[in-house]
Amino acid sequence: MIAVTYHKDYNKYDLGLEHPLIGDKPEKTKELIEKKFNNREINFFTPKKVTEKDLLKCHSKEYIDKVKELSKRGGMLSFDTPAPKGIFDIASLATGGTILAGKKLFEDFKISANPLGGFHHAGKSSSSGFCFFNDIAVVIEHIREKYKLKRFLIIDLDVHHGNGTQDIYSTDPTVLNISFHQDGRTLYPGTGRLEYIGKDKGEGYTVNLPLPQGTGSIAYIKAFDEIIPKLTKQFRPELIIYQSGVDTHHSDPLADIELSHQSFYRLSKKINNLSKETCDKLLVLLGGGYNSKDCVKSYYNIFCGLLNKKEYIKEIDKSSHQKYEKVLELISELKDVLKSYWDL
Repeated sequence: MIAVTYHKDYNKYDLGLEHPLIGDKPEKTKELIEKKFNNREINFFTPKKVTEKDLLKCHSKEYIDKVKELSKRGGMLSFDTPAPKGIFDIASLATGGTILAGKKLFEDFKISANPLGGFHHAGKSSSSGFCFFNDIAVVIEHIREKYKLKRFLIIDLDVHHGNGTQDIYSTDPTVLNISFHQDGRTLYPGTGRLEYIGKDKGEGYTVNLPLPQGTGSIAYIKAFDEIIPKLTKQFRPELIIYQSGVDTHHSDPLADIELSHQSFYRLSKKINNLSKETCDKLLVLLGGGYNSKDCVKSYYNIFCGLLNKKEYIKEIDKSSHQKYEKVLELISELKDVLKSYWDL
């Protein structure tokens, strides 16, 4: 059974008609999973807004005040992120949804999800990329304090590099932050170099795999299998956060990784199995997806994988093998970069 947090006001996280972020995506996702799953498989819970005390564990007071002020009058947080009136409350509600989902893992649930979560571009004192507060970091710090956990694993498969999460945790050895993303030389935010592995005490605990345009499903899953299971089992997390952005799908208008719908089924199933083998606590944040129809289908497949359903959405996988050898080279390079820290 999966605990899913949802609020009717989630749809107000909307940055405008001309903006690629889809305001009604959480509602459409909820409608589909309600239609397809029963209440023995999915339970919905209503979140409250995050407290400023929780936000301050990850963001500066100056940054929080900036979002508050923009929320009063409207404006621009950054070049790509409008801040409509009232956005502080809606972003706080989305972050509160992630905190509630995290708490459910300490009740009767081994998997929880927030369909409006995974805002990985928000750093300590700034943000862009449609993000206001980094709910990934906020929930980690909330759970660290409340439940005394010591090892957190982030598996971030959104097509864009999680630069904000990296900013917050690059020196922290209690958080293993793995990001698979399209190479920053061809996609926003331009960060996430393979050679960057964190710094100071956190060296070796930031893992970046920047992938080429046209990677495709076969090469992507090969990379996953070569890197993530071994890191997970060696790190022995007490909680796994899966940022499950589906903007890696071939129809997504913002990126070019070219995955199929069934790839998300396979990936979520693999990550759930890793959770079962380690901590049995998996928090899923649905992350990016900018094709209004296909992203909801991919989110549905994620739930099918988590619940080990035999029926899920399939399509013809037109993945090219053109980049397979290049991806194998990148896997080898990453293993070499990490060999002083992990046995890969």
